Amino acid sequence: MKLGLIGTGRIGAFHAETLKTVPGVQGIVVADADTARARQLADKLGVTAAAGIEDLYADGVDGVVITAATSAHATLIHQALDHGVPVFCEKPVALDVPGTLSVVERAAHSPAPVQIGFQRRFDAGYNATRDALRAGELGWLHTLRACTSDQTPPPAAYIPTSGGLFRDCSIHDFDILRWLTGREVVSVFAQGANKGEPFFADGDDVDTCAALLRFDDDTLATVTATRYNGAGHDVRLEACGSKGARFVGLDDRAPMPTAEARLSWQQATPYATFMERFHDAYVTELTAFTEVVAGRAVNPCPVSDALEALYVAEACERSRRTGEPVAIADVRA
Repeated sequence: MKLGLIGTGRIGAFHAETLKTVPGVQGIVVADADTARARQLADKLGVTAAAGIEDLYADGVDGVVITAATSAHATLIHQALDHGVPVFCEKPVALDVPGTLSVVERAAHSPAPVQIGFQRRFDAGYNATRDALRAGELGWLHTLRACTSDQTPPPAAYIPTSGGLFRDCSIHDFDILRWLTGREVVSVFAQGANKGEPFFADGDDVDTCAALLRFDDDTLATVTATRYNGAGHDVRLEACGSKGARFVGLDDRAPMPTAEARLSWQQATPYATFMERFHDAYVTELTAFTEVVAGRAVNPCPVSDALEALYVAEACERSRRTGEPVAIADVRA
């Protein structure tokens, strides 16, 4: 199987290295609007660099992995579907609902699958919690608490094209909560704040946020995110039910030093980045994509799921700006 990869920045380079380890991937062709950067990565990894994105398709790839800037995702997905090539694309699908809807509509009428990169669906802890919930070990859920905290902020230039903290970061939490519970969010109330670098406010964004979500079965969830978690990269989930509970992300590298006198396990070096925290999940996710390309597996994360997570992110952004609760139905309208 030969795969193309479009976008050779940090996450693109990481995915290219991962793909080299995936069984069945016999060739990788990389492309980027910055052709010099694509050649540099190709030389480093011993893979092929295409002269341009169209040239990548001329090379006869079986599938394509899109890791370019968020603002280019929708256009690149449409281009791949024009060529009838299966697509893996990092989230989000687009920066807004209309752009995402256009991809959903196109994907629904294409024989080529589009898998969106919500890697937490492939993380062992989230899967174990989902299994426990399905098995009845937690009883009925009453509270979910999710957090995503970056150790250090991204570059200032990233913020204007990121889509904002809810769409860029918390959207992972919105997706995993839907996937884990099998329920839909019906309303949100969200707040945001800026206490760090001024470039967040200058980019009409926030560096810290918190949202209260109500699901259609009256389960409540809190979702928080920040760009300034000095202790380390922290992604956790608490799922609390009438019979039991599970804690995802509480391992020996969790950047949560205890204030208690004793700790019953040895703490190791905290995670510094999302790529460290979810390394194994990314490998499993891209391996799953090769199975989808080969026709041996059903798409584990279709575009329609990404749209639902985006509706929640849009509602949170609207709530943050208005200071009022927002119903998801109002965002769909």
